[in-house]
Amino acid sequence: MTIKKFEIEYDAINYKNIFTNGDSINGRIILETSKEVSVQSLVFLAKGKGRVCWHEQYGQYSSQVYWADEKYYSVKHHILRESHQDGKEVIGKGRHVFPFSFTIPDRKMPSTFETSIGRIVHKVKAELKQSMKLTKKAKAHFTFVSKADMSIPGLMEPQHLSRDKNLAFGSGDVSMDVHTRKMGYKPGEALQITVQMNNRSSRSVKPKVEMYEKISYFAQGRRKLSTVTIRKDKMDAVAEHSGKATVTKVINIPDLPPSILNSLIVKREYRLKVYLDIKCAISPYVKLPIVILPEVLGHQQPSVSPGFGFQASGNPVQPAWGTTPQTTDPPPPYGAYAMYPSSS
Repeated sequence: MTIKKFEIEYDAINYKNIFTNGDSINGRIILETSKEVSVQSLVFLAKGKGRVCWHEQYGQYSSQVYWADEKYYSVKHHILRESHQDGKEVIGKGRHVFPFSFTIPDRKMPSTFETSIGRIVHKVKAELKQSMKLTKKAKAHFTFVSKADMSIPGLMEPQHLSRDKNLAFGSGDVSMDVHTRKMGYKPGEALQITVQMNNRSSRSVKPKVEMYEKISYFAQGRRKLSTVTIRKDKMDAVAEHSGKATVTKVINIPDLPPSILNSLIVKREYRLKVYLDIKCAISPYVKLPIVILPEVLGHQQPSVSPGFGFQASGNPVQPAWGTTPQTTDPPPPYGAYAMYPSSS
């Protein structure tokens, strides 16, 4: 086999190996050959794209597939291409390293996401083309987390909803006003829930709290919904005919993936449901939105071992240049290209 190794790898910039808008990704394409080879081109690519796909059954024999795609950026840069003099580019025997530097576009786009129905992926790729041979490809996905969008209306403002309930058989009525200090939280932050109640009924009332994730997929005018309960909590019960009372519950936001509110095909939302558990009655409830904000990591020295697709080093590894003249000079950085997505 002439091509012994063809890989692409990149350097982590923090201990979680996470990137965000405007970050630069430094890495290298590694090519090892057992003998001298001629190539048509060596191309670097970086892509961000999303897709959702599901099918719905209509009756016993009919079903419909719904799908949608979304593109965020597409970057392409030729590292090697055929020489105009002799019509070919010759790579000598041995190991060759071609460094690259790619700047992630600093614009609104969704974070990395994956379920059985939808995916949002960000990746770097390399393609090696040779005459009369299949194109060799190498790729590495990287985790992208979008910067917090602080322009969301009401993000840092107090939240409030109320609900009244008349009980059957003349048992009286109850009412509740639910307050939280804001809508946007980071993982680990304390969320305080205050329930102001007025129990004028003959039944004991126990407020309960449920936090859940709500994922919506959109394609061809259809919507598919998935919900998952994250946690449930109980609050102190309010006795019958006790009148006005205030109960409070403080919970810490779990380590959750950030909300996705900037995609046309996927939406990841979180909700806080507060309801009153009343015996022999339908529980009244309110739902408050929660926006999970991303953790800001910045450029930190990673403390992990190298993994697939990256090396755990805070700075780019000094490349070991190839022996042929074509690989003695590094290619220009690709950051300038990153700001102009391809139309393809």
